[in-house]
Amino acid sequence: MREASSVVMEKVREAGLRPTRQRIALASLLFAKGDRHVSAEELHEEALNADVPVSLATVYNTLHQFTDAGMLRILAVEGAKTYFDTNTSDHHHFFVEGENTVLDIDTGSVTVHNLPEPPEGMEIVNVDIVVRLRPKR
Repeated sequence: MREASSVVMEKVREAGLRPTRQRIALASLLFAKGDRHVSAEELHEEALNADVPVSLATVYNTLHQFTDAGMLRILAVEGAKTYFDTNTSDHHHFFVEGENTVLDIDTGSVTVHNLPEPPEGMEIVNVDIVVRLRPKR
C-alpha cells in the first residue's frame, strides 16, 4: 500500500497540487480502480466506508481541483448530476437512464463532422457526446 500511495502522491505533485492527506486519500480511492466515472456523492460514500473522514464539501472541492489540474474530466449528464471521469482522453459516453450509469464508448466508433467555427478568439477544446440508453420495452 505504501508504494501505491507514493505513486498517487507523485501524480498529485505532477499535477501541481500539494499532496495533502485528504487529496492523497481521495486520489487513492479514485485511481485505484482504473478508468471510472464517479459522482462526488459516490466518492464521499467510498471515503467514509474506507474510514477517510472527509466532508462532502471537501470531496467536491478536491474533485474540482483535480479537474482543474487535468487529472479528471468533468461530465455533466443528468441535470445537476455531475460525474468525474478518470480517463481524460477524448472519448464519448453512454448514459443508462434509470441506473445512472456512465459507460465509455469505444474510441474511434464515433466521429463528429461539420463542427461550427468557434467565435473569434475562441477554440474548441473538446466535444462531449452522451448517448442515452434504456432497456428495451
